[in-house]
Formats: sequence, C-alpha cells, structure tokens
Amino acid sequence: MTCPTNKPVVIVVDDDQLVRQSLDALFRSMDFAVQIHASAQDLLESDLPDGPACLVIDVRMPMVSGFDCRRQLLDRGVDIPTIFLTGHGDIPMTVKAMKAGAIDFLTKPYREQDMLEAVYAGLAGAAEKRAAGDEVRGLKERYATLTRRERQVMHGVTRGLLNKQIAGELELSEITVKLHRSSLMRKLAIRTVPELVRAADAIGEQLAA
Repeated sequence: MTCPTNKPVVIVVDDDQLVRQSLDALFRSMDFAVQIHASAQDLLESDLPDGPACLVIDVRMPMVSGFDCRRQLLDRGVDIPTIFLTGHGDIPMTVKAMKAGAIDFLTKPYREQDMLEAVYAGLAGAAEKRAAGDEVRGLKERYATLTRRERQVMHGVTRGLLNKQIAGELELSEITVKLHRSSLMRKLAIRTVPELVRAADAIGEQLAA
C-alpha cells in the first residue's frame, strides 16, 4: 500500500535506535518527511509513500537483512532508490550492494554530507524515473487511440520501409499510407521518424503487422 505526501520522503530502517534518531534529526533539518522503522519486517508491513522517496537501510539486521528487504520490495514492483548502511563494510559487500541497485553504500560512522548527497542523488533519480514512467504511460494511452491501419503503417515505418513499400505490403495506395502516417504522428504528438522509433521501443509492444 502507499500513502500520499507532498514532501520527498526518506525511509530509515535500522535496528540501532541512536542511528534512527540521528538520521531522523538530520533529514528533518533538511525539510524531508521521514519514516522510521526498527526492522525490515516493519517496513514491509507498512504503507509506503506515494511520491519521490529514498530508502536508507542497514544491511545487517535480525530476521530480514537490508538486501533481502530490497529484493522483497522489488518482487512487489516497488523500486525505491536505496542507500545501504553497515558498520562492517568490505569490498565484496559493496559489490553486492551495487548489484542490488544501491545508490550508495556507506559505512558507519558516515559523514552527514555524504549521506545527504546520496539521498539527494536518490531522490533526483526517483523523480526522473517517475517522469519517464508518466511519459511512457501517456504514450501508451495515445497509441491506444490509433486505428489498426495506423498501427500497421507505424510498424512499417519503424522497420525502415518507405511509403511505397508499406503501400505494397498493405495493398494500399501510397497517398493513403501518407495520410495514415500523418494521422498517427499527429495522434502520438511525434514529428520525426527517429522519435517514432524511440516511441515504439518505449511502448514495448508488438506492433500490428
């Protein structure tokens, strides 16, 4: 589940009360909203923010580790930019954290500036990903308005075919293909063929042949 908020949210998960209190004070001083959890299981059972968020989580915790928590979130389709914390950092663990999609991997005691820079980077990445997702959703909605013929013409264009070749494949006149092509570009709010090709890739659907 998610809960709406207007402020960027930093989610802190650490079984050390002093660390939780320190990070809570740090992030609130920067005007972030903060969610505090003493365990990964507590986080997994809670409502998540519906907006830009960043997760700061300890790697070594009882029951569910930081790595396992992130994996479970991903399994649910929740991809929150994550900063892993540990009091026992080493190179293999750092590599594992990066492979798990971490924004950063900080060893306690961390520098507050390093923590804030990592959080800002995570929130910026979350905002970019959200914007990209909104753009793709809008593109899919516009693609859904295309007629079958327009989708067929789009498929031909994105394969690099000329209007004449598309006309031959679909048994249409070249002028009809041009009209369909103009209409689909207008509906998709696209002006160039390279943009159309990128749009087709972003949509990720098999266009009608």
